[in-house]
Amino acid sequence: MDILGKLFGSEGKVKIMRLFLFNPETPFAREDVAERARVSPDLARTELALLRRTRLIKSKSFSRRFVRRKGKARRFVNKKVSGFILNPAFPYLPELQRLLIDTSLLKGDQLLRKLSRTGKLKLVITSGIFIQDPDSRVDILVVGDRLRRSAVEHAIRAIEAEMGKELRYAAFETTEFNYRLGMYDKLIRDILDYPHTIVIDRLGLPPLAPEGR
Repeated sequence: MDILGKLFGSEGKVKIMRLFLFNPETPFAREDVAERARVSPDLARTELALLRRTRLIKSKSFSRRFVRRKGKARRFVNKKVSGFILNPAFPYLPELQRLLIDTSLLKGDQLLRKLSRTGKLKLVITSGIFIQDPDSRVDILVVGDRLRRSAVEHAIRAIEAEMGKELRYAAFETTEFNYRLGMYDKLIRDILDYPHTIVIDRLGLPPLAPEGR
């Protein structure tokens, strides 16, 4: 990310560009961009204005559902908001997609650094987006001792911000994972029986014979 950040001016810009490139049909309000990319509102405003001038993105109004409360009662209302969406007519879109999407997948050691404060890691497996398999049940599986759920969530959000894509993940304490593994839990089998990459394995997983989908 450092090299791309220097090349494009800032890491924030790279994160924002990836957000749109990974979600080409999704409009985002400015505050959504700041939150998803984990950048300041001021930086989001500056970079969005620049990206719109270059025509990588374009303005887009869309409906959003809000909760309106009155006393204890609440009802949902649709409200039109202004935002931005990827411009499919941008002339260098394929080149940008190849550059920023193909280089966005974090390496194993980078993932471990981001997950290192979540607990005592025993097993980390990547699948899904990391191996270009949209049929995978999850993108990341985390197993460890004394896992702090809030820390896992924080780490996943940080990874998402860097990649520009929401991730599907599962996290288990070692005892729960071993129990599920022994009971042939469907989620665990779907992760282990099909294509995946083992980033770290301190459990010594037994080899599992793959089954046809």
